[in-house]
Amino acid sequence: MTFRIRTLNAISNAGLSRLPKESYEVGHDVTDPDALLVRSASLHGQEIPASVLAVARAGAGTNNIPVAAISARGVPVFNTPGANANAVKELVVAGIFLAARNIVDAAAFAHRLDGDAAAMDKAVEAGKKAYVGFELPGRTLGVIGLGAIGVEVANVAISLGMRVLGYDPNITVHHAWQLSSKVEHVTTLEQMLKRSDIVTLHVPLVEGTRGLIGAEQFSVMKKTAVLINFSRGPIVDEPALVEALENGELRGYVCDFPTPSLNKRPKVVTLPHLGASTHEAEENCARMAADELRAYLEDGIIQNSVNFPEAVLPRAEGTTRLAIANSNVPNMVGQISTLLAAAGLNISDLLNKSRADLAYTLIDIEGDVPAAVLDQITGISGVLSARVI
Repeated sequence: MTFRIRTLNAISNAGLSRLPKESYEVGHDVTDPDALLVRSASLHGQEIPASVLAVARAGAGTNNIPVAAISARGVPVFNTPGANANAVKELVVAGIFLAARNIVDAAAFAHRLDGDAAAMDKAVEAGKKAYVGFELPGRTLGVIGLGAIGVEVANVAISLGMRVLGYDPNITVHHAWQLSSKVEHVTTLEQMLKRSDIVTLHVPLVEGTRGLIGAEQFSVMKKTAVLINFSRGPIVDEPALVEALENGELRGYVCDFPTPSLNKRPKVVTLPHLGASTHEAEENCARMAADELRAYLEDGIIQNSVNFPEAVLPRAEGTTRLAIANSNVPNMVGQISTLLAAAGLNISDLLNKSRADLAYTLIDIEGDVPAAVLDQITGISGVLSARVI
């Protein structure tokens, strides 16, 4: 069988090479694709072919993908959490130094110097006082969001001698184990903002985080505080941010998202969305996305999906696998197993997982599954998609 994958951006060959040429057709112009592989391309407003079984983003954020609409079709959306964590971490640390030492403004000042050596020396001595910064040891960093990137930033800050406060009501056990024991856990956002000299954001852009930092939050922050945002621009309420900067309620803002109201503004450093822009991060994301698609298409395995539960079941030898996505409602597995039993099909192994309103079932059947049985399963109320692998 040949799987067809349409790419909507240039994807690193480090990832594409993991899709065997003898069983995968990959390219921008692939028709009737089984999967879509994207980086920054927006799928909002685009027609997604009915043939699509999965969508993978070579990156962490999925706000360029209509996840809700795709979920209703029983299609998992994959991302690559942690694949670009080191790249973003390094840029966040650089952003902290840029703010603490006024490096961007100081470099611009030096770039404008003219005259002979003596004139430059005199200008340097007269002008450098305007760019006096502060050192990091003993300062308090507040990290909002302790996923793969937030944990790495927190741990590096500890090594730089900073006090670190961590805020994440939904931290996973996996990431908690990776976090330095020196990071102090705080239970409210307000508590963190009041105590922090620098605040850095590491949360996805979803409805609950849009405008997470606004006028109310700026009002409790230290007037000497710096806000770092390498997550997504709209997590910060931009009009409230501008007002806070103009009113002296905030020392500075460093972000990865230039906008007309922020560009060239005093106390603001904007970078051109460089967070994951390293060769290493692009390769890591491409590899991870390709592996996720291959595991799903070939074995129905789900890992790192933003909408469906993780589902990993080793293939039983000599069996046919059913992969079924459905609404998370009672008696779904019962209805499916009843149909299989009526058809004389024996279940060798089964895995059923749920996540919020969605559920996913893998069933290994001894022998073949007739097309008529698959049609019956697809016809069950609440089944979103079903396929034989």
